[in-house]
Amino acid sequence: MANTLQSKKRARQNERRFAVNKMRRSRIRTFLRKVEEAIASGDKDAAQAALRAAQPELMRGVTKGVFHKNTASRKVSRLAARVKALG
Repeated sequence: MANTLQSKKRARQNERRFAVNKMRRSRIRTFLRKVEEAIASGDKDAAQAALRAAQPELMRGVTKGVFHKNTASRKVSRLAARVKALG
């Protein structure tokens, strides 16, 4: 339990940041799921559109500190390869 004023404030800030980051992570996962569903359905146009929408969201997560840069790049790369492989 936080005792000093500084540690109490830090605990409050941590709770707020956790909530914001949780929402941001959830939003990014939703975009990724839309790409996955489009790939699973075999619709290349929909998959490309979903990937174009998901890519800036992932990179925004990087700038906001939710994901590591390499993690986001890896996800985008793998999704792009799967979209490209669609007939």
